[in-house]
Formats: sequence, C-alpha cells, structure tokens
Amino acid sequence: MAVLNWKHHTLIQVLMTRGPLKENEFQKIFTGVTGKHPRSCERDFNDFLLKINKELSYVQMELRLCRNQNDGEVCYGLVNNVSDEQSKLGTKYSVPQIALYKGVIEAIVQDATAQGSISTIDALNIRLESQVHGGTGSQSQGGLSQVPPALRNFSMSQKEKTLDELVRDKWLCHTPDGHIGLGVRSYLDLRSLFHNSGIPSCEVCNEAAIKAKVCQNEGCALRIHHYCLKKKLSQRRGKIVCPTCGIQWDCEVPECEAVEGEDEPNEQIESHPSAGSKRKRHKANRNTDADTVGCTSSQASQSVSDLRRVTRSSARTR
Repeated sequence: MAVLNWKHHTLIQVLMTRGPLKENEFQKIFTGVTGKHPRSCERDFNDFLLKINKELSYVQMELRLCRNQNDGEVCYGLVNNVSDEQSKLGTKYSVPQIALYKGVIEAIVQDATAQGSISTIDALNIRLESQVHGGTGSQSQGGLSQVPPALRNFSMSQKEKTLDELVRDKWLCHTPDGHIGLGVRSYLDLRSLFHNSGIPSCEVCNEAAIKAKVCQNEGCALRIHHYCLKKKLSQRRGKIVCPTCGIQWDCEVPECEAVEGEDEPNEQIESHPSAGSKRKRHKANRNTDADTVGCTSSQASQSVSDLRRVTRSSARTR
C-alpha cells in the first residue's frame, strides 16, 4: 500500500478544514504544495488525485468533483461513501434540522419548472412531520401523537436559524432573487440520490438537471443546464431545436447565477456522455441519504474514473 506524503496530507487537510473549493482555488493549493500547475502537468495532477483516492478508499472516503448548478463552477470536496447509523453520529445537526433540510431538498427537486430553488417563506412553512414515517405518520389515526415532540415544537425562529446555518455550511445557498437553493455540498454529497430520484437529466451533460432550462413545450420533459445551454447557443447563434419534441427555442444566452458574486463559470461540460447519445448512462452504485447531512465527511459516490475523466476534460477546454 502506497503511503501518502505531506503534500497529499496538506491537500486533504485543506478540504477537511475549508470544505468544498472551487476549481481555481483547489488548483492554486495543488501548485503551492507541489510546485506544478495542473494545466501544464496534467498527468502528475491526475496521478496525485488518484493516489489520494486509492488511500481514502480504505476508509470509504473519496475526493470528488462536481459542477455547482447555481453558477456552473467546478468544485472539489471530500465525501464519505457510506450512509449508515455510525456516520450519522458525526452530524452536528439535530433531528428537526435534518428534517427541515430534507424537506427543502424534496421541494426543490420536485419542482417541475426546475428553478433550483424555493422561496424562503415556502422553506419556513415546510411540515417537518412529513419527513417521518414516510410522510404518513401525521395522516394516520393518532399520527400526530407519534410525531416526535422535537419536530412538533420546532419554532419558526429555529427554522430561520437552521436555514442560515445550512447556508453558512454550504448545504444550501441564497440565490440572487432571495430564494433558497442547494449549496455546493449538496451537489457533491447527494449526486447519487439525485440520479436515483427520477430527476430528468440534462440533455448535454447527463447530470441530474435540478436547476435548468425546461423545454417550452409543456408535454416535453427535456431539460438543459443553463451553462450547458449557453454552450449550445454560442455554437448555434441563439437558436436551438429541442432534440426530443422538435420545437424551436428562441432565447438569449442565459447568464449563470453567481450566488456569491465570484468568478465566471468554466465552460467544461463534456464530463459525461449526453442523454441523447447511444452511450450507456453512468449509474451510481452506492446508497445515499440526506439524513447524513453535516457528517464530518459528507455522503454520496462518484468513481475515480469519473474524477480523472472530468479533470482531463477540464484541462483540454482551456
């Protein structure tokens, strides 16, 4: 078994301390500890990350990247690949707080318009009891008495504080229009959950399209991420025909919503095969659960091959 050196340890420690990092921040740290730049030393960069993931796999952890659907930025973070009762002991959140988080996720992903967010009022009005007993406990005879007192007594002010805390910890985010959206940690940790929840995939990158442009034909379920659509429109001079129903979209190049008002998003979108291609869609093979929010290392799965493929694609697009 290969042993990680201080350079690997430094990169892991930074991710554990700071949480998910944007690609440019992550690459700066890599350059700082190795003296090499990922763009000019792509092979060394990939080997470095693969070595980290090989060792982390022994403790069922993983260094993973994803694209933040709010602003299109590629981000890196550490996740825990196991969702079990022992992992849940690591969370700092209470049962009502986790129930609220689950309710927010559920409301966002079930939105047929793919806005990727809900209003703060809607978030505060989520019924926590619907998150226990499969959502049926409060409907059954005597169900209300079966709801834990901690959920029944969770006040509006406590909900407000919880939302603020989830935003601060990057599980949720505030959108420019004042709504509540998913944070980068949710996109990192719950990738498999999103794939397995029946959320339509983006036509371009095949990732779950939580925040996306929906086909203007009400009978069509096609979705394309805003940053993926921007790429398509730039190639087709502002017009695109829906590959599913054939309706023509007349729309301007969308601007990705930079939640924190930082750098422009990267243009790398070819990390996964498109939904319209003949290639087999990547399937997640590990279980995840939003109950594990806040664990020391978060939950979900993405293979090392995905990491390597996306990283190489990112380097080629520059």
